[in-house]
Amino acid sequence: MRDWQASEVSSPSSESFRESQTESELEQLRAALKALRSSLDTAIFGYREEVDLLIQSLLAGGHVLLEGAPGLGKTTLVRSLAESLELKFQRIQFTPDLMPADILGSRILEEDPATGRRSFGFERGPIFAHVVLADEINRATPRTQSALLEAMQESQLTLHGTTHSLEEPFLVIATENPIEMEGTYPLPEAQLDRFLCKIELNAPEEAQLIKILEATTGPRPPALEPCLDRETLLRIRALTLEVPTSSEILALVARVVGATDPTSKFAPESVRRYVRFGSSPRGGQSILLLSKARALASGRVFVSEDDVRALAAPALRHRLVLGYEAEAAGVRPDDLVRDALESAQG
Repeated sequence: MRDWQASEVSSPSSESFRESQTESELEQLRAALKALRSSLDTAIFGYREEVDLLIQSLLAGGHVLLEGAPGLGKTTLVRSLAESLELKFQRIQFTPDLMPADILGSRILEEDPATGRRSFGFERGPIFAHVVLADEINRATPRTQSALLEAMQESQLTLHGTTHSLEEPFLVIATENPIEMEGTYPLPEAQLDRFLCKIELNAPEEAQLIKILEATTGPRPPALEPCLDRETLLRIRALTLEVPTSSEILALVARVVGATDPTSKFAPESVRRYVRFGSSPRGGQSILLLSKARALASGRVFVSEDDVRALAAPALRHRLVLGYEAEAAGVRPDDLVRDALESAQG
């Protein structure tokens, strides 16, 4: 990590942000993030950019869609993150017979031992946790998938006329297997839009695979020690929102999102040809939130163009609705986001 001193000439807003925080507090928060990264490095080999993106999503307060073939360590990655945090963790295995009540909770009939009176009580479901792993979310029915929507968007849920708040921080990490599509229910666009970003795990390279084999075929390693508590995480989240963004960066993000719309005059030829619907404004919000988290984690007090370039694809790749021609031509969403980014910068 870099020092908290900016490497470029700071804007007045950057100076104001720095002055509003004490150097000692910033140093403590930087140490906490460094300890979290080091903890994950002992459990996850390779995937450095993907792990960084997961941490940035945690700081930005958004939910994550994690896609990868079986055996690439999706569950291990999420469980390692939860172990490194002093937070409650729950794993939900999504299957076709999973019902909304299995996630949210249900009313049960209770009897008072003293009086014998009966009344309805509420038994909380696994959604009442800080870090929730929705494993293979596309294997559940749309009705069950939609049960997550209010919780993800509002950090609360309503059951039987009663609203239940979910304690912050609240992070849903949903995994998908892109290979076995039989018997699955693809997530609708409205639900995909609730995810701050989409992280893709690819097959490991040889050196990375050797480390994985060595670590997983010997004695079971001890559980990770928590290195970041709830109060510190909430403080870092609050600071992430305060990281200043220049008008130039705001305009760039707006142009990138606009360039993903095939009906826009700023859209590149590839977007007009292969994209049916572009990103919603939530895509721009995701780019900015992730960029702020990346800047803070890197020791900067301002968002740069490098942040936007690095995070445009993860924030937008699941928000583009492609046409059949794109699938036939083998066009990837990341390629289209890159073209939109080049068009916006040009």
